[in-house]
Amino acid sequence: MQSFFTHSGRWRLALVVLLTACSRNDSATVTTEARVVTVHVDDRRQIIHNFGGSDAWACQFVGQWPDDKRQQVADWLFSMDEDANGKPRGIGLSLWRFNIGAGSAAQNNIGDEWRRTEGFLNTDGSYTWTRQAGQQWFLEAARQHGVDRFVAFVNSPPVQLTRNGKAYSDNGEQANILPARYGDYAVFLATVVKHFRDQGTTFNYLSPFNEPQWDWTGNGQEGSPYTNQEIYDITRKLDSVLIAEGLAVKIQLAEAGKINYLYEAADKPTRGNQVDDFFSPTSPRYVGNMKSVDKVISAHSYFTSAPMDQMLSVRKAVDAKVKASPTPLEFWQSEYCVLGEQEEIPGPGKDRSMATALYVARLVHHDLTVANASAWHWWTSLSAYDYKDGLIYVEKNKANGTVEDTKLLWALGNFSRFVRPGSVRVVVSSADVAIDNVQGLLVSAYVHDDTHKLITVVVNYGRDEVPLQLSVEGHADVPVIAYVTSADAGDDLKPQPVQDGHEPVTIPGRSVVTLVSTLE
Repeated sequence: MQSFFTHSGRWRLALVVLLTACSRNDSATVTTEARVVTVHVDDRRQIIHNFGGSDAWACQFVGQWPDDKRQQVADWLFSMDEDANGKPRGIGLSLWRFNIGAGSAAQNNIGDEWRRTEGFLNTDGSYTWTRQAGQQWFLEAARQHGVDRFVAFVNSPPVQLTRNGKAYSDNGEQANILPARYGDYAVFLATVVKHFRDQGTTFNYLSPFNEPQWDWTGNGQEGSPYTNQEIYDITRKLDSVLIAEGLAVKIQLAEAGKINYLYEAADKPTRGNQVDDFFSPTSPRYVGNMKSVDKVISAHSYFTSAPMDQMLSVRKAVDAKVKASPTPLEFWQSEYCVLGEQEEIPGPGKDRSMATALYVARLVHHDLTVANASAWHWWTSLSAYDYKDGLIYVEKNKANGTVEDTKLLWALGNFSRFVRPGSVRVVVSSADVAIDNVQGLLVSAYVHDDTHKLITVVVNYGRDEVPLQLSVEGHADVPVIAYVTSADAGDDLKPQPVQDGHEPVTIPGRSVVTLVSTLE
């Protein structure tokens, strides 16, 4: 595709940062100094395919709530519409993750009913497609809102196929499915994909394994461990079944529980080092020659978001490993929420404030700019818990209840609503201001050739506001619209008046701001 940047010179976006310094006393002595941040729009990095979220687990109930409640939730997640004032009605997720349930809802051995799932498979081998009705409602709602990328993901094989008849493991040492049932599992997955295709929803991606490094011996949720050999054996069987059924869905591997398992064995010698194990042609577990396997390696950002030195080193390491792979690969960050005791913010405790929003926005920035992720997905889009795991909080009531948005929802929208599929990240540099300050400014930029949009996302982790003036070399007075998410009421992707190139754009302290401009 021909780039619209065809001028003989390099178009450069200059963000002129006017830093205001005050004396220690309260006098009116103020100095300003221009700091130039340059976006090199012809110095390109990875394509951004999508931002997504999953339907686990509350969608199974909320999808059957009164229509006004579930429609509001769907609008927040998927809408690309604006109100009369130009304010986005939603964050425009461009991918939706549908959990193919294992059928634990028919049992009582997972303690929390909201963490069980229904399953399509019956004991006699037949299917009941009316199950998972709430999830199916959100799947269709996403499609109606224009989402056209879908992942079907699995936490556990159906209980009818597992070793112990449960949706979690007894010993954690091996996959909770016997090798003799691998073919049945592959047929089950292909049948689900084919059914939804025939109903009008095409799953682009199929994720048969989730965090295979963990033992999944507890009864807190569905899950199964897998060694790399077990993943290879099942993937080989699944590939042959998908080809035989004429299904174009791509198998994605392997939803690693931590990013480092992609590039090192660490404490899981039979479950780690997955880039080399699956995508090196010399590996006995090479899957890169299988037609149905996507050239993507995925992992979850859990347990690597802090401390800051580890956060950076892990992402540099996975980027280096993916780039060195003899099989061309992309890295996808396919699941995250604030989990456990983090350096700055603990997972426990519901939070709708900018504290969680900024923490996650900083992580998204680094997953995109350091790990070079081509996709970024949230875990539980809806949460009924006192935990930092939801973009939207819902009352734990199966029939009806309250719904609440969060600053996190809208801060993620500063990326997902504007950095559309097919955008390309471009290099941002500055000789005289830090734009990669984990406690200050973080700046990233993206261009989309088809729409001629230039999107600049600024995360201001600091408490002081920063005026930015947008200047595009070769263009005079390029208009810009800023969309602000901050602690102020109503600052949820709140649009600011259109400003030309002579006017500074104020980036509030503790905010996430998206600058949208069009280059002709």
